[in-house]
Amino acid sequence: MPSSRRTTERHTTLRSNRPLVISCIGSIAEKWLAPRLVAYSQAWSDFHFDLRIEPDPVHFTENAIDLRIGYDPSHYPGMAIVLLERDVVLPMCSPAYLERRGDLPDHGMAAARPEDLLHTSWGPQYGSLPTWPHWFAAAQLPALSPTKGFQIGNSGATLDLAKHGLGIALLQRMMAETDLAEGRLIALSDVAVSLGHPYCLVHAPAHAGKRHLSGLVAHLRATSRPAEQHPAG
Repeated sequence: MPSSRRTTERHTTLRSNRPLVISCIGSIAEKWLAPRLVAYSQAWSDFHFDLRIEPDPVHFTENAIDLRIGYDPSHYPGMAIVLLERDVVLPMCSPAYLERRGDLPDHGMAAARPEDLLHTSWGPQYGSLPTWPHWFAAAQLPALSPTKGFQIGNSGATLDLAKHGLGIALLQRMMAETDLAEGRLIALSDVAVSLGHPYCLVHAPAHAGKRHLSGLVAHLRATSRPAEQHPAG
C-alpha cells in the first residue's frame, strides 16, 4: 500500500476515534442533555465525548465543535439544523412548599404572594424568555411585584431552589421533566407560556459523516417533543 494512502487512512481513523465535541447551554446540559448522553453512552460503548458548556453563539471551526445544542437557530446560518422543543414555562414548586402554603392547593396561583416567587434573571442575551409578568398576563391574573421574592441568575439554580422548597418558580418543562415525573416538583397551573425560540441541534454539513454524530442527533430528536407541539403562549 502506498505510504500516502496509509497516511490518509491513519488520519481518517484518528479523526473517527476522537471524542465527539459537543457544545451546549449550561442549564440544558445539566437538566436535559446529561441523562440522554448517559443513555446513548450505555448503548454505544465506543462513544466518547467532550462536553463544553458555553452560551450562544459559538464558532464551530475555531473551537472544533461537532454538535451544538443551542437556543434560537437564527444564530447559525448556513449550518445543518434540527429543531428540538419550543419549550414552555409553568409555575412549579415542591410538595413541601405546597404543604406549607396550605391555601395554594385550593386557590392555586391566585393565592400566590410576591414573596413566594423565584425570579430567573435571564440577562440580555436571552431577552425572549418569558418572565412572571408574561405568565400572569397569560393566566389573566394580577401581576405581583417583582421587588420581593428571590432573584436568581441561572435557570438550573432556580429549579434546584424550587425543588428544595424555597418558593414558586417559573420553570421550563423541558428541564423539569424528570422532577415533575418523579414528584419532586408540582405544576400549580396548566397555563403555559412558550419561549421565544425553539432549541436546536446544529452541526456543520461537512461533519455529517462523523462517527456517532447522526446517531446522537437521532437519539436527541427522538427524546424531544417536536417544536410544532408548542404553540405560542
